[in-house]
Amino acid sequence: MAVKRQDAWTPEDDMVLAEVTLRHIRDGGTQLSAFEEVAEKLGRTPAACGFRWNSSVRKKYEAAIQIAKAQRQKRNQEKKRNLSYRSYSNDLGTMDDPAYSLDNIIRFLRQHKNEVNELRRQQKQLEKELEEREMQLKKLERENNEMKSQLNHVQSDYRIVNDDYRTLVQIMERARKMALLTDEEEALGKTKFRMEENGNLERVDK
Repeated sequence: MAVKRQDAWTPEDDMVLAEVTLRHIRDGGTQLSAFEEVAEKLGRTPAACGFRWNSSVRKKYEAAIQIAKAQRQKRNQEKKRNLSYRSYSNDLGTMDDPAYSLDNIIRFLRQHKNEVNELRRQQKQLEKELEEREMQLKKLERENNEMKSQLNHVQSDYRIVNDDYRTLVQIMERARKMALLTDEEEALGKTKFRMEENGNLERVDK
């Protein structure tokens, strides 16, 4: 294990710190892993390397840091493109692979076409069912409106019949009163009454 040093940093030490840290930035590593590597090389602690980088060395390499970050970004983009290409190649294969011959590709495209046609058929079926449901809903709405109209007529007829019944009861009550008065007239032979048009009794003098 390297001995931990306590002496001042030399320009050579700063150069090692900068090179290792920039490499880790470029390769997508962390600064902590860079400081640990520098600590092993220079016999210092990772904390001392980190302090030296942030307090002094970093300021001298701002442009190099930006270049390293740009290189890291470019490398990540290339990795993504390579992964996408490999995925595409795995799906379609290559012309050299018998499993992905022209016949297989044609069969794959035909199968895809059949799947698309099946989806379209299902879509048309769903559209037809939706249209039937809408027609059924409109029919139910018409029937509901007709039932409401019939109910209104029944309620109106009920009110008319009820009014006629009350009028009939009033007429019967008037007839009963007239019959009673007639009996009294015959018994007394003196005072006579008659029924007015409005239903009131009127005394008739002899």
